[in-house]
Amino acid sequence: MSYKNTFILISPDCPVREGIEPTSRKESKPVHVIQYELLTAHPYKYVYDELLFETHIRHKGISESMLQDSRQEIWDSLFAKKHACMRASALPKRYGWGVHYDAAGKMAIYGADTPQYRSFAESGGKDIQLLYAMRSRKA
Repeated sequence: MSYKNTFILISPDCPVREGIEPTSRKESKPVHVIQYELLTAHPYKYVYDELLFETHIRHKGISESMLQDSRQEIWDSLFAKKHACMRASALPKRYGWGVHYDAAGKMAIYGADTPQYRSFAESGGKDIQLLYAMRSRKA
């Protein structure tokens, strides 16, 4: 699912009130770390499906040669099943990152402590739809 003109606010039960860079001690980076790296390095480059695909490629360690030979098959296999939207991502749920989708559906992330985050959050849904990230625990 991809949104347009939407801002995902941090979850009401997010444990932080500022954008924290996610890290991992594992050799293989978890999905939320890869998403963070992609979205901070390339704001407004990816629509949701493209972000999922690029994250999948990196998470699974798919080589460039394999990608060139089997790109469509990998894409079709990945999207043969449903995926949770960014409202369920650890970035807005645990690490304090709001997710903005522009008019084209391309995404960027903003720490909850930034002026950009506050500007989107205070827009009150006039020109942009505001949604909260999903809670980690039941209310």
